[in-house]
Amino acid sequence: MNYISEILPSLLSGTKVTIELFVLTLVISVPLGILVSVGLRSRFSIVRLILEAYVWLMRGTPLLLQLIFIFYGLPTIGIVFERMTAAIVAFVLNYAAYFAEIFRGGLQAISQEQREAAALLGLTKLQAFRFIILPQVIKIVLPSMGNEVINLIKDSSLVYVLGIGDLLRAGNVATARDVTLAPLILVGIFYLIMTGCLTLLQNWIERRFSYYE
Repeated sequence: MNYISEILPSLLSGTKVTIELFVLTLVISVPLGILVSVGLRSRFSIVRLILEAYVWLMRGTPLLLQLIFIFYGLPTIGIVFERMTAAIVAFVLNYAAYFAEIFRGGLQAISQEQREAAALLGLTKLQAFRFIILPQVIKIVLPSMGNEVINLIKDSSLVYVLGIGDLLRAGNVATARDVTLAPLILVGIFYLIMTGCLTLLQNWIERRFSYYE
């Protein structure tokens, strides 16, 4: 217990970094994903082609490669990011692409009759999207969104490659220094707690949206 109390502050500090990255990525990538999903259904072919290429690129290459490219590769052409900024940029671009595909699937599930009904109510396209279509889309995509959100908290450990002091790095440092598996076991417990809380939150949100059934 004494050893745990000694390494706990560094693990908690790493957990704070992990949660910061998680929250910032989620807050930015979800709205961006919604915008991209709408753009993917645009009547302008050039817009669709650009966004489809973006989604294909982000989903077709590893997030780890994207992190390395943005932090280590872009400086060769004069584009330099701080470590945390590079991580946020990579995570936002990557997860926005996945969220865009999820929301596009949800939008395709809304029938033409529902869209026409919204028009008959005298709503503008923006009002219909905000008050009628979007709530139904959210209900449809919640399970897939929940899976991606849980993946996000685990993928955050990839920032270790950039030298950011996240939860995994704090555990690795303690393990290498003290030659014991205890820190990594604690790191695993921390991740389990975070993913468990996210799962409970997802179940609560799904119950709140059950009135759309």
